[in-house]
Amino acid sequence: MSLFHSILRFFDKLEDHVRGALSHYPIAYSIIGGTGIILFWRGIWMLADEAGLGSIESLVISITILLMTGLFVSFFVGDSIMLSGLSREKRLMDKTEEEVAYELGRLARMEKRLIKIEHELHRTFGEKRATRVSSQEQTEQREATAYSGSQADTLHALETQV
Repeated sequence: MSLFHSILRFFDKLEDHVRGALSHYPIAYSIIGGTGIILFWRGIWMLADEAGLGSIESLVISITILLMTGLFVSFFVGDSIMLSGLSREKRLMDKTEEEVAYELGRLARMEKRLIKIEHELHRTFGEKRATRVSSQEQTEQREATAYSGSQADTLHALETQV
């Protein structure tokens, strides 16, 4: 293995370890991450100043880099907005009551299909797996009920706005 790959692997493992430890302390994680981001951009800014780059040159170079890497649109517009536009999805506020009700029904039908598939898997793989999946299924059913409740709240909010 080359020296580059060894260094890359070391930092990959270090990142996993640090991220795992910091994930238990979200405020500290945010402060440390924010500090790192600010210092990174400060370094870039100072480097550009030392190189004598003016505003026009900086703009041209940055747009070129962002377009070449595919980050320009996703950063400034956002992936979810782009994907919803490509699939011609409407925002929840733009949907009619019938469209929201249709989507709720569609989600309920998909949930029923999944439950049917799970039952078939239970029969196929035996009782041990079925018991373990059954407790997971109960948890998922509680979550789905809560999710459906939040959708009902959203539907009610839409009705009151109209």
